[in-house]
Amino acid sequence: MKKAFQSRRLVFLPLLFVTFVTITAQKGKLPVAEGPFQAADESFQKFQCPEWFRDAKFGIWSHWGPQAVPRQGDWYARRMYQEKDPAYKYHLEHYGHPSEFGYKDIIPLWKAERWDPEKLMALYKKAGAKYFVSMGSHHDNFFLWDSRIHKWNAVNMGPKKDVVGLWKAAAQKQGLKFGVSEHLGASFTWFQAAHGSDSQGDKKGVPYDGADPRFSDLYHAPTMPDDKAWLTNNLVFQIEWFSSIKELIDNYHPDLLYSDSAMPFEDVGRSLIAHYYNQDIAANNGTLNVVYTCKQESGGKWIQDVERGVLDTVSPYPWQTDTS
Repeated sequence: MKKAFQSRRLVFLPLLFVTFVTITAQKGKLPVAEGPFQAADESFQKFQCPEWFRDAKFGIWSHWGPQAVPRQGDWYARRMYQEKDPAYKYHLEHYGHPSEFGYKDIIPLWKAERWDPEKLMALYKKAGAKYFVSMGSHHDNFFLWDSRIHKWNAVNMGPKKDVVGLWKAAAQKQGLKFGVSEHLGASFTWFQAAHGSDSQGDKKGVPYDGADPRFSDLYHAPTMPDDKAWLTNNLVFQIEWFSSIKELIDNYHPDLLYSDSAMPFEDVGRSLIAHYYNQDIAANNGTLNVVYTCKQESGGKWIQDVERGVLDTVSPYPWQTDTS
């Protein structure tokens, strides 16, 4: 009986935590580390870019997760549910209909059995990299770290390895700064295709597996009709995002954190940045050594990222470009 009770308690802990954080967020409070930064733009004006980032002209990013299994691109988890997309046809031919074999069934096929992070990191250093960035979670809502609040993670299933942790250990061994990228902010609306169904054929109207409420912790709840932007207006998900990325920060303390969007979710996002800055200051005797970067100009409050491009003017602030 004792073991059963403990197991049940672990299952409900994430829900209780998110519910608590949601209530506090609605009251204008989120669990932010104490320090000089508050969740406000004027507070972020105090940010000074660390020298290590100014000097690090080249980094390498691993954009790798379960979507690598079909080898059809990094949006496969969405495109396999879009009836007119080539990935949908590929999925039918190789795995079956997405009402019967969905993305949740792709995840266990990702084993990472030949992955050697130490060998790769030595190669990256030899190539001249000064920092390395591991993907933390893509839009597929699958976490590559050892999460206690989200069961869909790489330690619990798939490779059953702490991908973020092993990348970090390999980077530190080579003397490289370590970062993580989060693409989770866009996941809520991005993954809504999994809630659909075919518009024609033998399976017309049969819901894809994303519509099954048993898997809503992976595919999310359905959106409201007006919720179609890259970043959702769903407050419950926004707080789930905060809790998840805060866990990533608190457990792995990355030197760099990248968001695949503009700064997410207004004050919720500001709270996360303030927490990220403050927890690093507390760990480094009052010195800020971390970098937050996203796809939004900030006037120096964080580092602007330009995906597959460059700025068209000379900027007084450091910035980052990324490509693949």
